[in-house]
Amino acid sequence: MQHLTRLLLLAAAALGAAPPAVAESPPLPTVASVDLARYAGAWYEIALLPNRFQKQCVADTQARYRLDGERVEVFNRCRMADGRVDDIKGHAKVVDGSGNAKLRVTFFWPFYGDYWVLALDPDYRQVLVGAPNRKYAWVLARTPQLDDSALEALLDRAAALGFEKTSFKRTPQTQPLD
Repeated sequence: MQHLTRLLLLAAAALGAAPPAVAESPPLPTVASVDLARYAGAWYEIALLPNRFQKQCVADTQARYRLDGERVEVFNRCRMADGRVDDIKGHAKVVDGSGNAKLRVTFFWPFYGDYWVLALDPDYRQVLVGAPNRKYAWVLARTPQLDDSALEALLDRAAALGFEKTSFKRTPQTQPLD
């Protein structure tokens, strides 16, 4: 019996010494709705959380969105270190019930990624987009440059949503891509 008591005490101690469970992040809120016709067009990447699928891009990253029936055509371009331009085409589908604020984007079917609109100014001039796992995020603008106060406000919003603000990297916009 003493052996059993000792085992129970050891088990209880081990359970008590277990590391605390990692708290889950709260659900990521999006804007209430997005007018995709107004959202369509050219956007310049101002800042991003670095990611593996854009590691070749060193400057002049741009995205163009075009409505095509029920989906959004996506065309991304960037300048690589050797000066050449890299590009990729894909498309996005709206997540039902999201007010067009949540999209599922694919560049390599059947793999999709989340593209959620997290902050959007009323004039559709600047936007914060990201993924619900908070590993990916971008600040985009209709112009190649965004004033520091507007960028800081979007980065503060990202931080309030649980993104690592200090990990965002500015994207140089040096010249238009042909």
